[in-house]
Amino acid sequence: MLEKKPKDMSQLEMISIEEFVPKDHMLRKINKAVDFDKIYDFVEELYCLDNGRPGVDPVVLFKMVLIQHLYGIPSLRKTAEEVKMNIAYRWFCGYLFNEQTPHFSTLSRNFKHRFNEEVVEKIFFWILSEINGAGYLSPEAVFIDGTHIKANANLKKAVKKAVPDAAKVYEEQLLKEINEDRENHGKKPFDSYKKPKEKEIMTSTTDPECGVFHKGEHKKCFAYTAQTACDKHGYIMDVTLNPGNVHDSVAFNGLYDRLKVNFQEMLYAVLDSGYKIPWVAKRLLDDGRIPVLPYKRPIGKKDFFRPYEYVLDEYYDCVICPNNQVLNYATTDREGYREYKSKGYICKNCPDKSKCTENAKGERTVTKHIWLDYMEQVEDIRHTIGMKKLYDKRKETIERVFADAKEKHSMRFTYFRGLSQVSKWVRLKFAAMNLKKYAVHLWDRGVHTLIYIFFDKYWLIAA
Repeated sequence: MLEKKPKDMSQLEMISIEEFVPKDHMLRKINKAVDFDKIYDFVEELYCLDNGRPGVDPVVLFKMVLIQHLYGIPSLRKTAEEVKMNIAYRWFCGYLFNEQTPHFSTLSRNFKHRFNEEVVEKIFFWILSEINGAGYLSPEAVFIDGTHIKANANLKKAVKKAVPDAAKVYEEQLLKEINEDRENHGKKPFDSYKKPKEKEIMTSTTDPECGVFHKGEHKKCFAYTAQTACDKHGYIMDVTLNPGNVHDSVAFNGLYDRLKVNFQEMLYAVLDSGYKIPWVAKRLLDDGRIPVLPYKRPIGKKDFFRPYEYVLDEYYDCVICPNNQVLNYATTDREGYREYKSKGYICKNCPDKSKCTENAKGERTVTKHIWLDYMEQVEDIRHTIGMKKLYDKRKETIERVFADAKEKHSMRFTYFRGLSQVSKWVRLKFAAMNLKKYAVHLWDRGVHTLIYIFFDKYWLIAA
């Protein structure tokens, strides 16, 4: 039979907010996983104890931002509205039905002006320490990669600037080894000072700290790049932020410096081909760590001999070409490459000249880096049993982290501007993702323990 629902919504009811939140709700799992009172220790010095108006509880503010990142809510204004209307969010933040929730401007101002990068970093590592203490973190194998985040800047509002090329972090060490190599070959060493080259870049007038990103089929845009490291379970161990025009192999240094300090037990560094350069290989191997890198297709012209077909003879310090002719040492350049040159009068009659060189003099120049030994060690490691299997885990770990962050947690685009603000935003997002995974793992372990106890008692009674 047809029944019409009464529309009188002004009735009074005696209810408890606790009854409306399901027992297996994600926020219940998170609330049970960690003690949020620890946040007071991180922010205590940012508040005055005996002066000023009473502020909003900092734990509430962090829980609201945690809700934003957990559920992929795009802005703090929208988050404040959702907390006001959603019963589960109210329960998580500790507000009853008749209590006024914080205004979005309070939330925004605190995270922009009060809670600095240091506080956010402390919270990130506190959550990570809880995960490690529970035995879920595995820092032996670290998966590293970078992902781009579209900046809140328009390409139409940009100016071109000439800036000096940034010095490489290893430039001093490389120059020292280059000069030693040149002296060993009877060459004059380079001067330590080199005037930096200038390059022209596009700079946003609205967010000068972001950089232009353009790769493959991606649309050209201003962006930031987040260099991220995670373990085999997908727990994010650390992140650093850089402008979008910084290459992965350059941004790697900042992240690796932090990982060395915080995770000394790290043994394997699993990286993609973007990091396959001599400096990264040298740094990891010199630190006693194992770089796991993929095969990289040799760069060269089609139908020409590949670089690996020119074999270096270290004893005689020369290169043997595919036609068994000798290329003698000529010099070592500022980039660390030894140059080996052939004799034009020999090469001009070579039957394979068309596959070797298009030089008018008929000469061929082959370069070998002074850190070539490290790259050869990397190739040996790549062929070691178990390394391919370890590298294949990237799609289940770091690539899955980026996919989840962008699809489920709204990390494709940021409304914030400036490295500091975007860095806090990314770190809080990753902290929320870590906490979510940790809470689910703890919950599943508790459920499995209960099932085991139930069946254990059942068998005892049956016996």
